[in-house]
Amino acid sequence: MPRVIENRANRATTLDEVIDSLGDGFDPRDEKSADEAAQLLGRLGRNPDFLGDLLIERLRERHRQDYDALGYGPQAIVLSPLRGTSFLRANIWPSESEACFAASGAKSFVYGIPHDHNFDFLSVGYFGPGYRSDYYEYDYEAVDGYVGETAQLRFIERSALHEGRLMHYRAHCDIHSQLPPEAMSVSLNIMHIAAGQGWFDQYGFDLDSCAVTGVLNPTSTEVFLRCAVGMGGVAALELAEDFGLHHPSDRLRLASYEARAGLANTPDESDALWREAELSGSNLLAREAMARRRAIAA
Repeated sequence: MPRVIENRANRATTLDEVIDSLGDGFDPRDEKSADEAAQLLGRLGRNPDFLGDLLIERLRERHRQDYDALGYGPQAIVLSPLRGTSFLRANIWPSESEACFAASGAKSFVYGIPHDHNFDFLSVGYFGPGYRSDYYEYDYEAVDGYVGETAQLRFIERSALHEGRLMHYRAHCDIHSQLPPEAMSVSLNIMHIAAGQGWFDQYGFDLDSCAVTGVLNPTSTEVFLRCAVGMGGVAALELAEDFGLHHPSDRLRLASYEARAGLANTPDESDALWREAELSGSNLLAREAMARRRAIAA
């Protein structure tokens, strides 16, 4: 489960002070660096007024100022621009009694969707009883990532991110299935962004079978490739063929076969393409191709 860090913050601080003190971010591989950043976050968590004051200020200004530095969504509030490898955000976690929960449903807030992360982040419970999580761990290096693959999840515990609790969620290690808090809650995060992070998959899981249900972070490259191939240009098809055979990312190789299979005129053409993928030397491609060929033959 995420590494629990003792919260030694004995005073409150401001958002600006945290941003200045954090500098270019923290190194999640260095326990001392992560602990120092966590204590900054803990001190911000002891400031009960900053987030409400910030939201009122932005509402009053109608987002006219600093719109490029702060991003807003229905659940996440970005609190700082990216500096070096890190930025700060706040997350709002509605309870089942909230109107937004009733209107949008649990999945809109990632409740009941077991997943890992392809990034490290620090989190502190800021307001309310905190969302609850069933925590698991797994060996990322032992997983190819095809749908239905057993990932050997190890259950650790169920616990809540209550006020003042500090945790380090570790990339490609910690899995959690979040449950709504008993009352509306807020968490604060320091997010770590690593070079090439988008090329490492973030998975969804089925807890009953411990199986991979899919990749949760398709890249823009994958989307662009699918669009280009769908438009039918010769250059796009040639590039997709090259990516399918040689790209270092198995996930993008799979996307190239999926995009081209969508243009197949007959089941035989599609089967031949997936047969090529099955023999490509990648276990991910082979497993996915076998499933597609079974579907064609059915």
